[in-house]
Amino acid sequence: MMKKTLHRLMITAALLATWIGAGATIPAGYYNSLDGKSGQALKDAISNLAKQHTVLNYYSLWNYFPETDCRLDDHRIVWDMYSDKTYYFGHTSGMNREHSLPKSWWGGYNETQGYAAYTDINHLYPSDGEPNMAKSNYPLGEVSTPYYNNGVTKVGSPKTGQGGGCSSVFEPDDRYKGDFARTYFYMACAYQDYTWKYTYQVSNNNWKTLNEWSADLLCRWARADAVSDKELYRNDAVQHCQNNRNPFIDFPELFEYIWGNRQGQVFLLTEAGVDTTTYTGDPELIAPTQGTVLDFGEVALGKSLEYTLYIKGRGLTNPLSLQLYRYDYKMFSIPVSSVSRTVANSADGYPLTITYTPTATGEHTARLLISDGGLVGSVGVELRARCVPVPTLSRLTALEATNVAEGRYLANWTAAPEVVDYYVITRTIYNKEDNTSLTEQFTTDNSDMTSYMFDDWHPGEYHTYYVQSYRLGYMSEPSNVITIDFSGITGIEAEKPMQVLSMEGGILIKCSESVGSATIYDMAGRAVRHIDKLCNDMTISLPRGIYLLKTTTSRTAWKVAVM
Repeated sequence: MMKKTLHRLMITAALLATWIGAGATIPAGYYNSLDGKSGQALKDAISNLAKQHTVLNYYSLWNYFPETDCRLDDHRIVWDMYSDKTYYFGHTSGMNREHSLPKSWWGGYNETQGYAAYTDINHLYPSDGEPNMAKSNYPLGEVSTPYYNNGVTKVGSPKTGQGGGCSSVFEPDDRYKGDFARTYFYMACAYQDYTWKYTYQVSNNNWKTLNEWSADLLCRWARADAVSDKELYRNDAVQHCQNNRNPFIDFPELFEYIWGNRQGQVFLLTEAGVDTTTYTGDPELIAPTQGTVLDFGEVALGKSLEYTLYIKGRGLTNPLSLQLYRYDYKMFSIPVSSVSRTVANSADGYPLTITYTPTATGEHTARLLISDGGLVGSVGVELRARCVPVPTLSRLTALEATNVAEGRYLANWTAAPEVVDYYVITRTIYNKEDNTSLTEQFTTDNSDMTSYMFDDWHPGEYHTYYVQSYRLGYMSEPSNVITIDFSGITGIEAEKPMQVLSMEGGILIKCSESVGSATIYDMAGRAVRHIDKLCNDMTISLPRGIYLLKTTTSRTAWKVAVM
């Protein structure tokens, strides 16, 4: 693992030096399909181009972040757009792989809509865990009254006209608002055919995808926060990792043609400074680029994993030849040994499926050689993977929900004693009025999370949940089932002036009026902390565990889990 990390850092340093010396690099002819289009046709062309990328493995993302998200002044440091904490690559405990457009909005990985958006590094960023948990799956917006603010990330009630019906929004720092806007523009195009479960910012019945209030906000943010060196460098690095780009970074005014001030106008590459003359040069490969690394991550023995690598060229005069060779090449397979020049030269290119089927545990590497086609020389793609034994997973214990308040609750469970990838929460909503039910599954971003906030409870419902751990395609036995019947809870109105929010290393108090003094008890009934007067936004540090908090003005105690 250390050798892999060092190799990634050396690649990052080389990329950084190249970029600083040469500026952002757009492959010749890459955007030709956008030329001369407007409105929905332009957005469709962007979508088709963006979807033609190598689909990465979610568990390999930390092997790519050193390329895509290093500080430009010190590539050893993680560039975190959610906090000002300093993390170094190789020492990222406490960080998450954050879906900037929340995965719950489309359901994450599923058989219908696939894996592409779930692992698309164009919208996945390393994030400090605390703000990631605070922002939850809330939409972007401008915060009116914050209840979380670490100086970079603000979460709270939205300004009038924002939020799309959600009670809270996430507002990034001013220096990153344009970054998030251009990320959302990309996602609204790349995955415009998805069915959205949450429609705070997106719509299922609108070719523009973004809701009107959302488009207005993001356009304003994109204009106010221009494309930065960080974004330009990242765009090149993303292309190196998954062989596609964010066109809203390469063409900073492109969004205006779809959602902004130039709607209905034709987008011309010549106006954007791109040479569109017919290519008459030597045959060349646009994707993949020399030095591309496909990291399959870990695979359990007996399982297989596929990657899709798009092969695109221009001016190719002969078929391309494909060959697997070196080291453990027999554990990798491809369905064809050549690609016709017509297909490779087309706008869509050829989607090559590479399958890793290990026959033994251990580290495995190979290379894919792409040659001929009239090319001078060849292009090599490095393949990496690691096979591990089939995991043994323990049955988890689901704990009672905490922070139960109007419209929300925190589901809790015990941590798995073994290494896992993430947790799966199966939640069922029962409607008492019409006796219907809806069962959904939710996944955590990583294995550090042992709670999940639900904020979509409605009167007349009761909820149940159970939890399982997931590791390399295997799931543990379901835990016990927890039931939350809101109609059986008394004193909701009396408790409403105060909320107790669980956070890493303690709890956060939110209160709109005086709630007097408080005593905190552990589950053995011992008083572990006494506070003379609770104040709004007070944080109380506590060791990991479950506690009861009783105030002098409350009729019942608050039960909270500290992570």
